[in-house]
Amino acid sequence: GRLEAVTQQMGYHPQYLDSFLKTQHYLMHMDGPLPFDCRHYIAIMAAARHQCRYLVNLHVLQFLRAGGDPQWLRGLDFIPPKLRNLNEINKILAHRPWLITKEHIEKLLKISEWSWSLAELVHAVVLLAHCHALASFVFGCGCEQDEGPGGRGLLKPMSPGNQCFCEATASNGCSQELLRINRKRSLDSCMELDSLREHVQRIHMDTEGREETRLLQQDREEGERQGAEVHHSDPSAGLSSLIDSDGEVTGATNLACYMQDPDFGYQDFARRDEDQTRVFRVQDYSWEDHGFSLVNRLYSDIGHLLDEKFRMVDGLQSSAIAKRQGCEPSVFKRGIWNYIHCMFGIRYDDYDYAEVNQLLERILKVYIKTVTCYPEKTNSEMFDRFWKQFKHSEKVHVNLLILEARMQAELLYALQAITQYMI
Repeated sequence: GRLEAVTQQMGYHPQYLDSFLKTQHYLMHMDGPLPFDCRHYIAIMAAARHQCRYLVNLHVLQFLRAGGDPQWLRGLDFIPPKLRNLNEINKILAHRPWLITKEHIEKLLKISEWSWSLAELVHAVVLLAHCHALASFVFGCGCEQDEGPGGRGLLKPMSPGNQCFCEATASNGCSQELLRINRKRSLDSCMELDSLREHVQRIHMDTEGREETRLLQQDREEGERQGAEVHHSDPSAGLSSLIDSDGEVTGATNLACYMQDPDFGYQDFARRDEDQTRVFRVQDYSWEDHGFSLVNRLYSDIGHLLDEKFRMVDGLQSSAIAKRQGCEPSVFKRGIWNYIHCMFGIRYDDYDYAEVNQLLERILKVYIKTVTCYPEKTNSEMFDRFWKQFKHSEKVHVNLLILEARMQAELLYALQAITQYMI
């Protein structure tokens, strides 16, 4: 998937990186209910909710590589109604997942020409949650900055010499084999990008050629005025944002075309004492007891990959962090995890939430909330400001906890709604 900046950051924790890449590859490139081009378009829709150009640009290229229709890249008005109908659930999951209901699920699954199957919807939901959470990581670790001024950088892979799973091979224990594989992937990406650029330009030229012939025919039959009107609806316009004047493949310029209701965003979840009925209690519906089995049954093996990833982030060594905070590693990580879930209205009856204020200093809580709830507002200064005495790898660890806790929160709400629909 050519996630160079992401893999470099995650490379501080190689075991987690391996688990993440397996899940990413399975979601995007292995057998599953959804066509490959649709998977990447759904990823574009998800990333656009947080204005994450890094991920949108990545999946624009992957979408075209998978044989996707370039016209779709003009925005939601140019895609099939079935995909466009996913917009509502995308919006809700990205910003206020507690609002999702079985009615939203029923609307997508109702019998019609554009209905979704349960398996397709589960695949789509996992993709949406994955990309929303990954957008948080991208902004939280500064990967978005790599897109260049204005976020519209040329989509070129990094040079092979820069490809590494971590900054210092010796100190982080990266093997030469991993480096060799990663450099090979980078070279492969260069060749893939060249091939893709030629493919896009061929489509552009072929479309222009067909359109020119059609316009000449139209001019002969209906005159200049009607020909000009047809020219105005040039179907190659969908490629204009992908190729610059030098023929280079470039990034998406207008992310607004990939979403509706752009003003819809995160709002603080109601306090527990104000609205008892809306609180999501993990004791009633948990990943381990409910979500895992449902998602694994409807989308074979994805449950195992997700579960491994959740367990992997929980098992990452954080003794240095905990020592500096004056507590056990498991206590500190649980504080961060439960704080993130609390912001989405998910509560654990066996947890004393007073611990959150004791464990997490205010500046860290502000950072976590920003990266989790409105990542597009994160800047590099926020990353540098919290935990000044901590290593970069320890800050990345916090962002991995945010990624996984947020993803699980979205999945819990979506899978619970699907379960209620099925019942």
